[in-house]
This record gives sequence, structure tokens and C-alpha cells, in this order.
Amino acid sequence: MINIPRGTQDILPSETKRWRFIENRLDELMEVYNYQEIRTPIFESTDLFARGVGDSTDVVQKEMYTFKDKGDRSITLRPEGTAAVVRSYIEHKMQGIPNQPVKLYYNGPMFRYERKQKGRYRQFTQFGVEAIGAENPGIDAEVLAMAMHIYQSFGLKHLKLVINSIGDADSRHEYNEALVRHFEPVIGEFCSDCQARLHTNPMRILDCKIDKDKEAIKTAPRITDFLNDESKQYYAEVKQHLDDLGVPYVEDPNLVRGLDYYTHTAFELMIDNPNYDGAITTLCGGGRYNGLLELLDGPNQTGIGFALSIERLLLALDEEKIELDVDHDFDLFIVTMGEDADRYAVKLLNDLRRHGVKADKDYLQRKVKGQMKQADRLNAKYTIVIGDQELENNQINIKNMQSGESEAIELDQLVNYFKK
Repeated sequence: MINIPRGTQDILPSETKRWRFIENRLDELMEVYNYQEIRTPIFESTDLFARGVGDSTDVVQKEMYTFKDKGDRSITLRPEGTAAVVRSYIEHKMQGIPNQPVKLYYNGPMFRYERKQKGRYRQFTQFGVEAIGAENPGIDAEVLAMAMHIYQSFGLKHLKLVINSIGDADSRHEYNEALVRHFEPVIGEFCSDCQARLHTNPMRILDCKIDKDKEAIKTAPRITDFLNDESKQYYAEVKQHLDDLGVPYVEDPNLVRGLDYYTHTAFELMIDNPNYDGAITTLCGGGRYNGLLELLDGPNQTGIGFALSIERLLLALDEEKIELDVDHDFDLFIVTMGEDADRYAVKLLNDLRRHGVKADKDYLQRKVKGQMKQADRLNAKYTIVIGDQELENNQINIKNMQSGESEAIELDQLVNYFKK
């Protein structure tokens, strides 16, 4: 027997309605915020992610699914969405679109070769937004408030928005130099990844999962101590907007985004429930990336965005025991008796479905009792029984499965009955 690849999952029919509910809700919210959907290829040039995500990241060094195609080109299954969206923005010259900033969202599968654990898969579904073309504290606040709004719209209440500023390029340069001076005397006590990153991207050391409890991490300099006046002003205005919007937040000076192109606003949205025992506490994260477009040979434009995992959202809903308002109802099940009735029902089903009626019938030649049980399993609102007598008299009883009441109608008026 061939089994599913490790780190992937089958989303069975019992679950796909929950997925569709979430995806439809996200689409509706994006319309409210005036964000337009973009769809990019599942695979891209490896160089896009090496440059766009960063050579020193775990994603690029350890987790990407990379292969050579028949043209000997290095191709990678996308591990995240931002780089591909920015590539598309540059390639299609979206900076020339009259409506600026360009507000985009995406939703689709991503791929990372990482250790399987609860809420984390090697193929996972990522939803994300990108607002490109405006460096304004107001749109930073909009994006952060949107992230909070998304989770609240599904009924989640135990949420904590954690924010920080990582400053502009000058502030980051001074901060990186301070981190090198701080970690250099003790770097031999850290893992090999941290040692390799000391002089290439020292901020990534602060994100290390292996060495996170070391004293040097706890006593490391804070980026907020290195912000210049411009960065402090930008951060203050973002916070003022959040206060005006009534969005609660917690400041964490140790929250950093370790990629070179991130600037100013950084944030994570976390589960803040003391009773939560899940392995995943961070629901989504994002930040402003003022250098990414130029890094990918694009125009001098700025952007901000975030990404979330649908799988983690579902875990959070399960943890909070939140039931989505998924429609499991089914309009009509047709019970048949005899070959003529069975043949007639096939045509009748076609007519009903073309008018939007959710309907089905038995195809296993079960007895009437077995067919009625199938109607119950489908949670059908109504049932009808068609036999030779019903066909001859053009008369049926349509039964309301909830109330148990029946109503006699003409068989050839069944479609009109549901249309009304």
C-alpha cells in the first residue's frame, strides 16, 4: 500500500466544509479592506527565495524543496508567499497602477521540509496580505488591526498582539554591530547556526530555538535602544494609530524579524490563553519590508504584510471549542421504488440541481427503510417517495424531516415548490 508522504495530510470531506467556510470568510474580509487576490505559481526560481527570504535563514539553508528541471534550472516549491508576490509586483510593474498602495492577498499551499509536529506540516496552507507602495504608519496600523480582526471574526478571544520596531537601515546597522560585540566573547557556547550567523545576520541569533534560554540572549542589547529619531517617531505614530483604533497590544523589545529587508514595524499575534496546551502559540506574524523590492531588482517601494497558517487557525478554534457556522443541511433526498421511479428520479435530480436545489437519491438499490436512513445521514430537510402510483397520479407527499409533517403536491411542480 502506498501511504501519504510524511508531513502532509488529506483533508477529508468531513473537514473540507470547515476549510471552505474559513476561506470564504477571509475572501469577504479582504473585500471589506479593499485587498485584491493574487495567485502566483507553486514553484519559482530558487534564486527568488535565496535572495528574497535570505541565504542565512533556516528556510533557505535547510527547509526548501529544491530540484533541477529538464532545462537544468534550479526550481523551488514556494516556502512562503511574500517573495513571490513581490516578484509579481515587480515583473508586472504594479507601481504604475493608479490605485496606490497596491493591496494584495493570497491563499495557497506552501512547502517546507521540517520536523512534523502538531500544527506544522511540510505542505501547509498559508494566507497572507501585502500592502506595497506606501510608507505610512496608518497602513501599518491597518494591517495589524486586520490581523486581529480576522481571528476575532471567527470567535477567538484569547489573543495578544505583540509589536516592536526594528528601525530603519541605519538603526539596524548600529544594532547589529552591538550584537556582534555582545555575542562574540561567548559565541563558542552557541549552536553552529548561531556561530555562522554572528557576522552575517546576528539578529537571527535572538530567534534561535536551541539557545533561547542562554543568559547572553536574555542580556542582549535591545533594538529600541538603537532607534534613531526618525524610527522612534514612526513607531510612536503606529502605536498612536493602534490606540485610536482600540487595538490592544504589548511591546516586546526582543521581537525581531531577522531578515535583512525588514524595517520599522514587526509584530506577532499569539494565543493568550493560560489553559492552552498546544505546541503552537504564535498564530501569525509580519512586518514592514522597505528593502525587499530593491533586493529583488525592483523599484524603490516599501511594503508591509503578514501571513497566517490555516492549520494553526483550525487548531486554535478547536482549542477554544469554537464551532463554525458550517451549513451541513441538505435540501431533498428522493426515495424510489421500482425501475421506472428510479429512472425518473435521475431526470428529476438533474432539473432540481439546475435550479440550485441540493438533492440526491439512492444508487445501491436499498429498500425504503435503508434509503430513509441515508436521508437522515445526509441531514436532508425533506424527503419524497416515488413509486409507480406516484408516477401514475403525478402526486407525491413531501415530508419535512424536522417537523415530521407531510404535504401533498403534484410531482411535476416539485421544482417550483423549492423555487418558492
